Amino acid sequence: MIQKGQIGVTTDNIFPIIKKFLYSDHEIFIREIVSNAVDATQKLKTLADVGDFKGELGNIAIHVSIDRKKKTITVSDRGIGMTGEEVEKYINRIALSSASDFLDKYKENANAIIGHFGLGFYSAFMVSEKVEIVTKSHSGDAPAVKWSCDGSPEYTMKEVEKPDRGTDIILHIDEDNKEFLEKERIESLLKKYCRFLAVPVIFGKKQEWKDGKYADTGEDNIINDTDPLWRQKPAGLKEDDYLKFYRELYSFSMSDEPMFWIHLNVDYPFHLTGILYFPKIKNSPDLQRNRIQLYSNQVFVTDSVEGIVPEFLTLLHGVIDSPDIPLNVSRSYLQSDRNVKKISTHITKKVADKLEELFRKERSRFEEKWDSLKLFVEYGMLSDEKFCDRALKFALLKNTDGKYFTPEEYKTLIGTAQTDKDGNIIHLYAADRQEQYGHTEAAREKGYDVLLMDGQLDIHWVGLLEQKLGKTRFIRVDSDTVEHIIEKAEAANVELTDRQKESVTEAVKSQLPSIEKTEFSVDFKALGETARPVQITQNEFSRRMKEMAAMQQQMAFYGEMPDTCQIVLNVQHPLVRELVDESNLKDKEQLIAQVSADGRLKQMVDLALLSGGMLKGEALSNFVKRNFEKI
Repeated sequence: MIQKGQIGVTTDNIFPIIKKFLYSDHEIFIREIVSNAVDATQKLKTLADVGDFKGELGNIAIHVSIDRKKKTITVSDRGIGMTGEEVEKYINRIALSSASDFLDKYKENANAIIGHFGLGFYSAFMVSEKVEIVTKSHSGDAPAVKWSCDGSPEYTMKEVEKPDRGTDIILHIDEDNKEFLEKERIESLLKKYCRFLAVPVIFGKKQEWKDGKYADTGEDNIINDTDPLWRQKPAGLKEDDYLKFYRELYSFSMSDEPMFWIHLNVDYPFHLTGILYFPKIKNSPDLQRNRIQLYSNQVFVTDSVEGIVPEFLTLLHGVIDSPDIPLNVSRSYLQSDRNVKKISTHITKKVADKLEELFRKERSRFEEKWDSLKLFVEYGMLSDEKFCDRALKFALLKNTDGKYFTPEEYKTLIGTAQTDKDGNIIHLYAADRQEQYGHTEAAREKGYDVLLMDGQLDIHWVGLLEQKLGKTRFIRVDSDTVEHIIEKAEAANVELTDRQKESVTEAVKSQLPSIEKTEFSVDFKALGETARPVQITQNEFSRRMKEMAAMQQQMAFYGEMPDTCQIVLNVQHPLVRELVDESNLKDKEQLIAQVSADGRLKQMVDLALLSGGMLKGEALSNFVKRNFEKI
C-alpha cells in the first residue's frame, strides 16, 4: 500500500528557502547526512549498552558511495533505523529532531549524539532534485519503508523489502551541483568534515599504484580516526604523540613544530576537550589566524573561530571540541551563546595558567621561547583585560644585552638610576638596535639600561604598560639628548636673545638636505663642552602616534603628519658658541653665506643626521664625496 500525505510545514515556500539559505555553503550537506548516520549508530550502541537492544551490533561502519550514472550519492548506516511512524514524526515534521527525544529518554547513558535541531537532513535538498530514505527499524517487527520527496511539500512513503536494519539516504544530485558526483570532491569533504567522527566512515576502497595507474585494493578506505588524540587521557600520551597529531592537522601548511601545547579536558560546568598548540609566531598576526578547528562531538564546525574564542587566541593552532557548541546556527548566534562565552573564558584561563606554570617552573625554557611567544602575549594583553592582569606576572622585557626581566623585576633593576625628578621610572628603549646604536651606547655609557623593543606590537604595548605599572614612562633613546633624556633636575637655562636664536636657526636649516615628510625645529641646550655640538632627536609623543597610526585605522590622521625632529645645538660646545657669536655680527643672510662657505656647520649637521640614520641618497653620497676630498 502506498501512503500519500503532506509534510507538516507552514508554507509551500519552505523548500526554496532550505535550498538557498539553510547553510551558506552547500557542501555542508555531506556533514549533516553523515552526522545523522553517526547519530543513528550511536543510538543503537546506547540501546545495546543499557540492554534495550539484544541483537548483534556487528559491523557498524557508515558507507558513502557515488553512482555517477544514476547521479546519486548514498549514505548507509546500520544504526537504529526508523519505522514508518517514526519517519512520519521525524522527517515529515521539519525541525522536530529525534535526537532531542532520544536524549530526554537516555540522557544518562547516551553516546555522543550530534543533532539537536532536526534540520540537518533537509540540507540534502540544497543539492538534490529528489531525496529517498530506505529504512528499517532495529526492533525487527516493523516493515521497512521507503520515503521519497522531490523538493515539494509532497512526499510518498511505502513498505519495501530491506534485509538489514539501518537507513540508506539516497540523494539524486541536481544539475547545478553535479560537482558533488566527483569522487575527489566528496573524499575531500569527508576528510574535512568527518575525519574524526566516532563511527568508522568508509568511502570506497584504498588504492595502490599498479600497472601505471591507481587501482582499488580489497581494503576499505576508512576516512576517519574514531579516537582522535584530544579524546584520549593526557596521562597516557607522550610528546611524540602530540607532535605527530600536529603534523597530521597541518601536514600541507606548517613547517615549524609547536613550542608547547595545552590538553583541555573539562567535564563541568560544560563539556570541553581539545588540544591547543603554541606556534612560533614570526609575522603579522593577520597571517596566523584560522588554525583552530572547532568541533562538536567530533564533527567539524568551522576553522574561523573569531568571535567564538577571544581574538588573541585565534593565533593558536589545534582543536576545540564541545557538545555544548551548537552545530547548525550562525556565527552571530555562537558569539552570544552563554555556553560559548563560558568556554571562551575557560580557554583564556587555561592558556594563562599554562604560560604562568612554564614561567615559574622552567623559566630558562620560557625565556628561550619568549621571542616567539612575545607577539601572542602582547596581543592578548592588549585585547583581553583579564588575560592582561595575569600576564603581567610572566610577560618579559628584553634588554640590549639579551637579558630578560618581568616588569616588576626591571623596575627594581633601574629604579635608582633611572628615576626622574618627578618620580617617574624611565624605561629607555631602542626600536632598532643598529639605527639607534649611537644613542644606545651613549645611554649605556651614562649607566642607563636600554630595552630592545623591536616587535610589531611593542609601541602599543609600552602604552599599556605605562597605564598598568604607574609612575612609569617608556622613552626611546633617540627622543632626546642623553644628558636630558632622564631629567634629574631642572634644565640649565640657555641665555640667548630671540635675534640670536632666529639667526642661528635659519643658518642651521639652510644646511639641511631635503627629507620627504620630515620637519625640523632647532632647540638650544647646555650639554657641556665635551658633549656633541649637534644632535638629532625625535619627539616621543608624535613619533609614537605615527607608529600606532600604521596599525589603527582610527588614528590614520597621525599617519599623514610629517615626522617632527629636533636639531639640538649644544651652546656650551666651542663650535656652537662661535656660531652664536657670529650671529651678533651678521644678519641672517650674511650668516648663512658664511656657514655655507665655511662648511663646518654642514659637516656637523650631516654627522648628526648620519648618526640617526637619516642621511641617505644624494645627501649621503655628497657627504662621502666631501670627506674623501678632505683626506
